[in-house]
Amino acid sequence: MEDISVLICDDSALMRNLIGRIIDGTPGMKVVGKAMNGQFAVEKVPLLKPDVMVLDIEMPVMNGIEFLKKRKEMKWDFPVIILSSVATEGAAVTMQALELGAADFLTKPNGSTSADLSSVADRLTELLSSYGCQYARRHGRDVYPPEFFHQQAKMRRAEQLVVEKKGGDFLKGSSTASSPLLNRTTTPSLTERSSISSISNTARPVLDTKKPSFTWTPPAKKDPVTITPMRQGGRIEIIAIGISTGGPNALREVFRDLDPKIKQPILVVQHMPAGFTTEFANSLNRICPLQVQEANDGDVLKAGNIYIAPGNYHIFVEKRGFNYVVRLSQAEQRNGHRPSADVLFESVAKEFQNRALGVIMTGMGRDGAAEITEMRKQGAWTLGQDEASSVVYGMPKVAWEMGGVQKQVPLREMAANINKMAIEHANA
Repeated sequence: MEDISVLICDDSALMRNLIGRIIDGTPGMKVVGKAMNGQFAVEKVPLLKPDVMVLDIEMPVMNGIEFLKKRKEMKWDFPVIILSSVATEGAAVTMQALELGAADFLTKPNGSTSADLSSVADRLTELLSSYGCQYARRHGRDVYPPEFFHQQAKMRRAEQLVVEKKGGDFLKGSSTASSPLLNRTTTPSLTERSSISSISNTARPVLDTKKPSFTWTPPAKKDPVTITPMRQGGRIEIIAIGISTGGPNALREVFRDLDPKIKQPILVVQHMPAGFTTEFANSLNRICPLQVQEANDGDVLKAGNIYIAPGNYHIFVEKRGFNYVVRLSQAEQRNGHRPSADVLFESVAKEFQNRALGVIMTGMGRDGAAEITEMRKQGAWTLGQDEASSVVYGMPKVAWEMGGVQKQVPLREMAANINKMAIEHANA
């Protein structure tokens, strides 16, 4: 197996070093180069030919937005993951980056605690492995699938829980010399020395460049369970979509081609942090013939409107009088997520039974799989994204194996399938 190759572009030597150690400490992945701004990255791309790139937004000489414009001009197609602190304060800039072709994003941690660094490391690894694997395989390279890296993360979290139960700190316990912020080949700046001092006195993340041994066996493929619905599919009165990793650009492709004649309200769970979904909805609204908005608690569902679940809130539907309304909740996470596709699908199955269309698309894990299966049992119509077009064939795979998906379709045909079903089954 070959390693997924990663190019890092960040103006901070501290961050380049930290990100590099996360990547080089992950079996199946390697850093092929680093750049301190977008101009250096432009010069390195033709030589290094990365599978995926980590890109900061705020940089001198050429910033991240300017690099993405140059990437588009050069017709480079490798995926770019935005990792930036400006993403939190400037959601509009982050959405601009996605519109210019960035694949996904995450924010740099505000603090320097071990929990912050661990969280970023796991999410960064997930994004790099998911997008990098898809790109590398599309170009004929033999690399590990996203599940390989997902299993590593699960093992790390399990190990962390064991250590914490014994009263220890999973990311402490190493000497100062082993800290990725201290074990450097360049002299840190005054600001970086201050950061290093605070981290060495609190949390010392162990992100060793020596790759640990890791044994992984690919999961066996399962034939889908046969489900006999309780009732035949009826008139479609609502459409519910669950999606995760790979979702921002997948939704752009689907929403761009939706038919303006669609009359059903559409509710969407896209796993995304708080503070971004308003701008995300606005960016989708600019390209979609239907009205797209971030959902508010109590919104009456309107025909042909699309409601995006706010970050950090579950979304579900509830009947109130003669109308159906959006409800939001900050109840506990489901399947590790809030919003959770399972929460949305569960409410649709309960309120609409066979009068609904459920769609489950690219994403890591199994969120949405159990409850879209329940929707199918109730007689609802269901679609799932196919393996070849999914950035991560996790959520739709589990749903397919559970019998919850009637038909698997590639991303390029998803909008056409939704249009056809929504219009044909608008009336009983």
